[in-house]
Amino acid sequence: MNPRLEQIQHWLHVELGLASGKLLPASADASFRRYFRLYQPGRSLIVMDAPPEHEDIRPFERINRILEGHGVHVPHIHASCAERGLMLLEDLGDTPYLACLNEVSVDRLYDDAMATLLLIQTCPTEGLPAYDDELLLREMRLFDSWYLERHLGLLLGEEDRKLLERVYAMLSERARAQSQVFVHRDYHSRNLMVTDQRSPGVIDFQDAVVGPLTYDLVSLLRDSYIEWPEERVMQWAGSFHQRVREAGLSDVVWATFRQDFDWMSAQRHLKVTGIFARLHHRDGKSGYLKDIPLTLRNLKKSVSPYPEFTEFSQWLEARLPHEAWA
Repeated sequence: MNPRLEQIQHWLHVELGLASGKLLPASADASFRRYFRLYQPGRSLIVMDAPPEHEDIRPFERINRILEGHGVHVPHIHASCAERGLMLLEDLGDTPYLACLNEVSVDRLYDDAMATLLLIQTCPTEGLPAYDDELLLREMRLFDSWYLERHLGLLLGEEDRKLLERVYAMLSERARAQSQVFVHRDYHSRNLMVTDQRSPGVIDFQDAVVGPLTYDLVSLLRDSYIEWPEERVMQWAGSFHQRVREAGLSDVVWATFRQDFDWMSAQRHLKVTGIFARLHHRDGKSGYLKDIPLTLRNLKKSVSPYPEFTEFSQWLEARLPHEAWA
C-alpha cells in the first residue's frame, strides 16, 4: 500500500473509528482530487482525497455548508481534515445525469435540475469571490493560449489578437451586466447525480462565485458532454426565464434573457475549449479532447445569430481546421 493510502486508512479506522471495510476507487475529476467508496455495514461512504500541496478542501467545505443549509442536496460532510486534504462524505451513488439522459427522461431530469438551480441562485453570497472582469477574461484567454496556439499550433498575429480581445471584452461586459447570483460554475450532466430522494444530488461546487444569472443554466442546457436540438434548448431556457422572473431574480424580457444566455454560452465555451486542451497538454488527461468538437459547435451556435460576432464567426471558420468541428 502506498503512503497516501496508508494515511487514509489510518484516518478512517484509527482516528475516526470506522469499522474496517472495502475501500475502492470511485472516481477522479479534472483536478488532483480523487474519490474512494468505503463500504461499511449497511451503507457506503465517499472519501475525498485532495493532496493539500495541490488542493485546498476548505472552499468545498464552506460552500457545501451554505448549499446544504439552503436545501440543496449536496453530499453531507461526516468528517474532514483540511491539513491532510481528506473528507468523508455522504455517498450520492454512481449515476450521473449523463448516464440517464435520453429523449424520455430529459424533460423530467432537467425540470428537477432547474428547480435545484433556482434554489442555488437564491443562496446567500456573502464571502464568495466575484466573477469579475479579470476572471472572465482570464478564462477566455485559455482559448487562444492553450487551444489555438498550443493545441492547434496557430500563429496569432496582432490583428488576430485584437479581434479575440474585442470579442472577449464584449462577452465580459455583457456577463457583468446581468443580475448577479450564486453561481455553481460547473452545473452540468457529470456533476448532477440521480438520487432516490431529493434528486439531483449536486457535486463539484467548490469554485462557486457571485456571477451572471445565466451561467449555470448555460452549463446545464449547452453541455459539453451531450447535445440537444436548439429548439428544445430554447424551450427549457424559456421555462427557466419564467422561474427567475417569478422568483424576483430578474425582470428582463425574454429577448434580453435569450441574448444574455447566448453570450454567456460563448464565454463558457471559449473557456472550456481552452481547459480541455490544457488538461491534455499540461495534465496528461487526454480524454477531454473528444469533447472539444461539441464545445466548439456550442460556441458557434452562441455567436452566429449576432452581427456583433460576424467577423469572429468567419475567423473561426477560416482558421480552425475542418476536423475541429466534427
